[in-house]
Amino acid sequence: MPDIDTLPDFNRKKPFNPRRFATRVAVYSILIVVGLFTIMPLAVILLNSLRFNADILRESFIGWPTRITLENWDVAWSSACINASCTGVKPYFIASMLMVVPATLISTAIGLVNGFALTKWKMPFASVVFVAITIGVFLPPQVVLLPWAIALSWLGLSKSLAGLALVHIIQGTCFTTLFCRNYLVNLPDDLIKAARIDGAGFFRTFWKIVVPLSPPIIIVTIIWQFTFIWNEFLFAVTFSSSDFRPITAALMSLNADDTGVSEYGFGSAAVLIAAIPPLLIYFFGGRYFVRGLTQGAVK
Repeated sequence: MPDIDTLPDFNRKKPFNPRRFATRVAVYSILIVVGLFTIMPLAVILLNSLRFNADILRESFIGWPTRITLENWDVAWSSACINASCTGVKPYFIASMLMVVPATLISTAIGLVNGFALTKWKMPFASVVFVAITIGVFLPPQVVLLPWAIALSWLGLSKSLAGLALVHIIQGTCFTTLFCRNYLVNLPDDLIKAARIDGAGFFRTFWKIVVPLSPPIIIVTIIWQFTFIWNEFLFAVTFSSSDFRPITAALMSLNADDTGVSEYGFGSAAVLIAAIPPLLIYFFGGRYFVRGLTQGAVK
């Protein structure tokens, strides 16, 4: 039996190490500087949304508000002029929601089914199918603009909300299949074999076994898809019309007033309104997003 005096004392304070202290100070200083530079644009936009436009033009675009107003938010939401329509960003915000939510849910569901079929159901030529699907992950979006324009014209969905949602569902399926396949490949094969021995078919096995074991990757793909589709600009501009337009495309058409003076106040408020949904979804689901990534989403 070892002598008590020879056992390590975990409560004993470690001696001061100047090199370790300097390294820690340097690391935290760099992180603080990077964090400040990262959050600075958001802080500037937030402050300008609370300032009168005359104050911004007279003083500086970067500065503290000398007078605070919430009128910019009301104007941006309900009466700002976008193209020839002075309805604010409200209808474009609603159009984005109507497009993003179903596109996110459908592409996530398809990706999960694809991931199950490609990993646990041993479908023929699974590796070839997987490569063919994931090619879309690496294609620049400019490459697919013309093919999508032709396809939407054939389907009668040009310049429509349903057409833009279809584009994002198909494009997003490439990402969701990649994520879900890399997650589900780590599930025990014995669970699937046991279900098949009990007589469960493809969809019953998928619903009873795969779905209950997949909340981490489902959350990852939902956050990824929602954020990507909401912030996407190229497809939104190309495949939308003046009758409907996602909010990211509408922001580019915010008009100046009759004198040609840029309205930085309600413009900043409009940008923040557009940023609220992805910020909220990541704020409430961020820890699950990181947890899902570490459990196989991008292995």
